[in-house]
Amino acid sequence: VQLQASGGGLVQAGGSLRLSCAASGRTGVMGWFRQAPGKDREFVVAIIWGIGATHYADSVKGRFTISRDIAKNTVFLQMNSLKPEDTAVYYCAAGSTSWSPTRYRGYDYWGQGTLVTVSS
Repeated sequence: VQLQASGGGLVQAGGSLRLSCAASGRTGVMGWFRQAPGKDREFVVAIIWGIGATHYADSVKGRFTISRDIAKNTVFLQMNSLKPEDTAVYYCAAGSTSWSPTRYRGYDYWGQGTLVTVSS
């Protein structure tokens, strides 16, 4: 499975961005992780493909929303009320199964990363 992410950019604090990630095949789970400079990659959000159940990191709950287009094998991440601490490279990921949707090792495929910069 190949993943193609898009939608990153520069935005002021309080603003919004929408990321997209298209998968070349079917998956069990799709999600987003992010990595800020000097920090480890961290889980952001995931959606279980079959049932649509979602998981969010506490830091983004109420601000970020993940959704999917089943026909297009695409997930979207709507990011609102962005904060400078959201600045990171965002990686789209997909897993063959949904056994561990919030953990790095639960994913088999990774996109190239898209940079999100939130200015204060």
